[in-house]
Amino acid sequence: MDTTPIDEIEEELIQAWAQQHVESVFARITPFVTERTEAIQARMGKVLDAFSVERLGTHHFASMTGYGHGDQGREVVDRIFARVLGSEKAAIRLQFVSGTHAIAASLFGVLRPGDQLLSVTGRPYDTLEEVIGLRGFGEGSLREFGIFYEEISLGLEGKVDLLALEKALVVPRQVAFIQRSCGYSWRKSLSVELIGEICSLIHNIQPECVCFVDNCYGELVEDKEPSEVGADLVAGSLIKNLGGTIVPAGGYVAGRADLVEKACCRLTAPGIGSSGGISFDLNRLLLQGLFLSPQMIAEALIGAELVSGVFDALGFLVQPLPGEYRSDVIQAVRLGSAESLKVVCKALQESSPVGSYLDPIPSPMPGYESNLVMAGGTFVDGSTSEFSADAPLRPPYDLYVQGCSHHAHVKIALKTALIAMVKAGLLKMPQTS
Repeated sequence: MDTTPIDEIEEELIQAWAQQHVESVFARITPFVTERTEAIQARMGKVLDAFSVERLGTHHFASMTGYGHGDQGREVVDRIFARVLGSEKAAIRLQFVSGTHAIAASLFGVLRPGDQLLSVTGRPYDTLEEVIGLRGFGEGSLREFGIFYEEISLGLEGKVDLLALEKALVVPRQVAFIQRSCGYSWRKSLSVELIGEICSLIHNIQPECVCFVDNCYGELVEDKEPSEVGADLVAGSLIKNLGGTIVPAGGYVAGRADLVEKACCRLTAPGIGSSGGISFDLNRLLLQGLFLSPQMIAEALIGAELVSGVFDALGFLVQPLPGEYRSDVIQAVRLGSAESLKVVCKALQESSPVGSYLDPIPSPMPGYESNLVMAGGTFVDGSTSEFSADAPLRPPYDLYVQGCSHHAHVKIALKTALIAMVKAGLLKMPQTS
C-alpha cells in the first residue's frame, strides 16, 4: 500500500506539471531560439570589427589617476562603443550612476531656459518624471530651469501618433524625446525602423530639432542602432545590454559629437566635458562586457520569449505575444493582482544566484512614485542584463521581466514561479487524466 501523504503526492504532481509546461513551451519556440542564436554572429562581428579598427591592446586596459587628462584607454573605449552604436562620438562613463543619470545629463546639456521638450512616446519612464518636473519640486528639474514640456499621448494599442506629432511640430521644439522601451507602460517597444521614421518626420519639419532616444534595453537587439537611422543623441545604462552582465556600473551617451560633448559638460563641468574622468582600471571589464553582450542579449531574448509563451499558454496577457517582433529585451506579463506579483517575484528571487533567501517586499525607491516589488538577486546590484523582474505595485499589476546570462536560468525560475502560484491558489493546475 502506498503510504505517501497526499500533500507529498500533490507536490510531485505540481512539480512535474510545471516542468512539463515550461519544457513544452520551450520546444515550441525552438525556431526563435535558432534565429536568435544565429543572429549573434552579425552582432559579434560588429563588436570585433570595432576592436580591430581601433587596434585594441592590453595597454588600453589600464587607466590614469586624478583628472584623467589624455587617458588613452578611456579614449579607445569611447571610440569602440561609438563604432558599435553607429555614432560620431560616444562617452562611456562609470561616473554615470544609471541610465536615468545619462539621460538627465543629456537633457540638461542640450536644453536651455525657454526651450521646448516634446515627448513623442507619451509619459516617460517613472524615474524621468522628477527630472522633467512632472513630480516633485525644489531639486532643480527642467521645469524649474524654465524648460517647457509637452507630451503626445500614445494612440490605440500604444502606438506612436505620427499625425499628432506632425501637428505638434507647428511649434518650434528644441528636443524630441523618444523612449525606445515600453518602460512601465503596456505598449510595444519601438523598432529601430519606426524610430527612423519618427526622426525623418521631425527633421523634415524642424531640421534643428534634436531627436534624442532613450536607448535602454534595446542595444544590439536589432541589426541597426538609432544613431544609424537619424537619431541625433542616444543614452543608456551599462548594466543593461551593453554591459554583458559583468560591467559593474555606468552609463553612456552617443551621437553627434557636439551633443555628446554638451551632455558631458553636465556630467563634469563646462570646459572639461568628455576630457576628464578616470575609469578606475575597469576598462577591461567595460570592453569584455561589450564583447560578451551579443551572446547575453540573445539569451535574454530567448528567456523573454519563453516567459511570454509560458504565461500566454496559461491565459495571462503578455506583451509582446509569443512570436511577435522584439525590439528590446523586456517582457511584460499582466498578473492581475498584487498578491500574484509578490508571489512570482519571491519565487524568482528564490531562483537567483545572490540573495535567494530574501523576500522582495514592495517598498519605495528613489525616482519612483509607486512602491516597487523587485526580484533581482544579481551579481551587479540592479543589473537588468542579468535575470531580474520588477513591477510598480499598482493596477493592473504588470510584471516586467528582462535579462539573463542563460535561458536555463529562466527555465528554473519559471518552474519555481508556477509551483508557487499553484500552491498559493493563484493558478489552477490543468487536470491530467
